Amino acid sequence: MSRKNMIGAVLLAILAPQLLPAQQQQMTLHNVSGETFDVPLRKALPVDAPRVRYPEFKQETLILKAGTVRREGAMPLPCDILLERDIPIKLRDGVTIYTDVFRPVNEENCPAILAWSPYGKEIGGQMLDDVPMRSGVAISATSGLEKFEGPDPAYWVAHGYAVVNPDKRGAYMSEGNLLYWGHEDALDGCDVIEWIASQKWCNGKVGMSGNSWLTVSQWFIAAEQPKHLAAIAPWEGFCDHFRESSHRGGIPMPEFPEMIAETFSSAHGMLEDQPRMIVEQPFMCSYWEDKAARLENITVPAYVVASYTNSVHTHGTFAGYRRISSEKKWLRVHDTNEWYDYYSPENVEDLRRFFDHYLKNIDNGWEQKPKVRLSVLNPGGKNIVNRVENEFPLARTKYTKLYLSAADSSLSTSLPQKETISSYQSESRQPKVTYRFRMTKSTEITGYMKLHLWVSAPTMTIWILPSK
Repeated sequence: MSRKNMIGAVLLAILAPQLLPAQQQQMTLHNVSGETFDVPLRKALPVDAPRVRYPEFKQETLILKAGTVRREGAMPLPCDILLERDIPIKLRDGVTIYTDVFRPVNEENCPAILAWSPYGKEIGGQMLDDVPMRSGVAISATSGLEKFEGPDPAYWVAHGYAVVNPDKRGAYMSEGNLLYWGHEDALDGCDVIEWIASQKWCNGKVGMSGNSWLTVSQWFIAAEQPKHLAAIAPWEGFCDHFRESSHRGGIPMPEFPEMIAETFSSAHGMLEDQPRMIVEQPFMCSYWEDKAARLENITVPAYVVASYTNSVHTHGTFAGYRRISSEKKWLRVHDTNEWYDYYSPENVEDLRRFFDHYLKNIDNGWEQKPKVRLSVLNPGGKNIVNRVENEFPLARTKYTKLYLSAADSSLSTSLPQKETISSYQSESRQPKVTYRFRMTKSTEITGYMKLHLWVSAPTMTIWILPSK
């Protein structure tokens, strides 16, 4: 059995039964070059499933009054908000999706912030309440109008912005099949941006904001260069799904995507079965090439926020900042977590200064802001936060080669003279070997490390579980 088929057999056997339908439905997608490839589909949750928390489909226009509290403990609305619910948007292929628009009640033109994800227009299958202790984000930090990982309409409308929260293709009541990232999903985002810009209430400028899924969407949509996209604010998110998330280190990891997929809802279509693709396509192919954002195509101003602590997002966020072609780009590295950082008042204010400059043409000195603000983690001590730098990686970095020394399980600055072997029993209670390096002086590690390993397995037993 080939390595590819062996991995597939093992993982298919241990994944949820819904990965093994008797008859697998498919759809055909195409990439930016016009190349087509087939993608398996699966059922999503119905819109009336309790887990998806769908608030019902209702096309109406409401005035949400200042002082209203949307849920117990939430921030009262700071101003009147005009809410247009379930507005239809027709995409380029005739598919209709639905969006909510939160905007000021006056008729003055305003810029818009687009939050692109399948998580629901307000609440949905994902929300901070699902995260232990809400990841430190107090209920009172937001109004409850925000979609998961997206901007809070209460804040942004009060400062003269519209917030557009679509149910993207296939999500909830929107037509079509629910897609992950890639060229076709990015084109949908472009369609919506141009629709927003054409609305009489819009000043013609659209920004994008949000973290995680909403950040990944920004890399892909901005790479298509929609005419009226004026700025992006990617707040932690990978840019190459294959290398950074689904197959990091060459190991298929469908568990987290499977957990997320089980929360998606679609009334009319089905869901792109990405967990199955992770299992059945463990090597680079046309499908996974389409899941890598063409970062070099991004030229709009960008405010990029990264951290060192999220294994799914860290590499891709830094890579995104480094590789985008934007001449006007800023990087801030925080020391907390993505949600807490995103909704912290001082950071929301900082983001508003960025959007005020590029979406409202306000001369507020934003372009004099330091291009790089770093955090340096200090376990057991006090972190350094917002240290100003000129670039990333740091030009003054001193790279040091370290060699594995099996003789004493250490890392050495010189190549060991004698060949020795480190080994371990994979079935033991401590299935590992450890190498240590003792710092003799205060040292800061900020940036990238590389590791080259040559590993052999003298004996190996592989168990292949039969699929059902």
